[in-house]
Amino acid sequence: MDIEKALEKYPGASIFDFGDSKILSDELLALVRKGKKTATCVALRDYISEKEKLPEVGRQYIAVNYEDQSPALVVEITEVTQKRFCDVDEEFALDEGENETLAEWQLDHQSYFERNGGFDKNMMVVCERFILIEDFEQ
Repeated sequence: MDIEKALEKYPGASIFDFGDSKILSDELLALVRKGKKTATCVALRDYISEKEKLPEVGRQYIAVNYEDQSPALVVEITEVTQKRFCDVDEEFALDEGENETLAEWQLDHQSYFERNGGFDKNMMVVCERFILIEDFEQ
C-alpha cells in the first residue's frame, strides 16, 4: 500500500517515523508488531519548533518505513501526558519496549535526545501510549 491509499483509508491520520535511523526505526517497528512497544515519547520542543499539533487521545498515526516512507503500520493514541524527562517512571519506560530497566531507558533516550536537539534531565517530554490498529506488512 502506498501513503496516499493509507491516508484514504485513515483520513485525518498524521504521518511519522520511529527513531532517527533506519536501524532504529526497523527495531522499533518490529517491537510494535510484537506487542512489546505500546508507548513512545517525544521532546515537547519538537512539537513547538515544528509547529505540529500535540497528540490527542483517539488520533491515528501512520508510521512509515524510514527510508522509502512507505506505510508500515497504524497506531491510535490511547493516552497522552507531559512530564519532565527525570519524572518518567519505570512502567512507562518499560512500555516503550526497548529496554529492561528504567536506567537503561534513561541512557538510551538521553543519547537519542542529545543527537536530536539536546538533552536536559528537566526537559519536557510528551509521553504517548498507543494501540496497534493495522500492520500493512501482514
